[in-house]
Amino acid sequence: MFILKLVLRNTFRHTLRTSLTILSIIIALVAFGLLRTVINSWYAGVDASSASRLVTRNAISLMFPLPLSYRDKIRAVDGVKTVSYGNWFGGIYKDRKNFFANFAVDPKTYFQLNNEFMLTPEEHDAFIRDRKGFVAGRKLAKKFGWKIGDSVPLEGTIFPGSWEFVLRGIYKGKEKNTDESLFFFHWEYLNETLRKTMPLRADKVGFYMVGVKDPARAVDVTVAIDRIFKNSLAETLTETEKAFQLSFISMSEAVIIAIRLVSLVVIIIIMAVAANTMAMTVRERTREYAVFKTLGFGAFRITAMIFGESLLITMTGCVLGIVLTYPAAGAFGRALGDYFPIFVVDNNIFTVYVGASLLVGVTAAVLPAWKAIRITIAEGLRRIE
Repeated sequence: MFILKLVLRNTFRHTLRTSLTILSIIIALVAFGLLRTVINSWYAGVDASSASRLVTRNAISLMFPLPLSYRDKIRAVDGVKTVSYGNWFGGIYKDRKNFFANFAVDPKTYFQLNNEFMLTPEEHDAFIRDRKGFVAGRKLAKKFGWKIGDSVPLEGTIFPGSWEFVLRGIYKGKEKNTDESLFFFHWEYLNETLRKTMPLRADKVGFYMVGVKDPARAVDVTVAIDRIFKNSLAETLTETEKAFQLSFISMSEAVIIAIRLVSLVVIIIIMAVAANTMAMTVRERTREYAVFKTLGFGAFRITAMIFGESLLITMTGCVLGIVLTYPAAGAFGRALGDYFPIFVVDNNIFTVYVGASLLVGVTAAVLPAWKAIRITIAEGLRRIE
């Protein structure tokens, strides 16, 4: 108990220095947490991918469409359970800054395959019945204040013109990493218009989504699908949904690596700040430690005092960092807006907080403690602070 009392008093003897050190640790930990959350958000689509879904696209690029006639041939492949299809629409709502992903899809099969998008039966039926109907994620509807029955216009970029839609459903995500900022409407509505205005672009889709009966046979199914269309005018590339999502992330791999490196540098900064504080503390108290030695304090007790002070500072910063991470992440997520539709702090990050704080606390105290126990009583008493 006496050692604990000494540790507590010594820690807050220099209130300003200790407070600034704790503040530095808090800022560094919160920054580390936010950077890691950015990385997790980047991979949110990958984590939400289903092992039972495949994506078939044009082998050249997503920019090139596939004929609608491929649908029946893909459905006939052994191991295929469901086939859906769609197009990236690229519409703009009022202003280009109001970016959100919008797709023209086959409503029945698409929501059958993507059961993480949860609609009420009434909303689902209303969407199916209305050719101009659309479904929006809960986050997207909240952002623009849309209500069921509202008419929403989009200005086409890939498919020029003004397109009118009616909100028939607002879906909720089944999991916390489900994107609730998407916009879906009828592919037939798009196709019917294209037949009149752009006949050469009609009856074509941007991608097929394929549901397989057995995820263990997914590789065999992908090979079988691509073999059917080999040497055709529009060859296909079929891959798992996870691989499809990773192909987009790989384009920004350098950015992700940079963020990872910065997050590690943050931990090194914490260590440097804590080590500097403990070095100053031990240097100032050299005479005190010499006095403690004359009173019978051995190396173990002096080491315990130094380590205890260092750990108390880092763990205080750790606890406060955990408390402040949630509000900081909320504010950061709102500031990022549409860049990261899913910005949720992973609770596992707090295990890293604790581990990093313990590592920093111990590492910062090692050298000061070693110097304190090596100095002789006479030398310590002669030391001028």
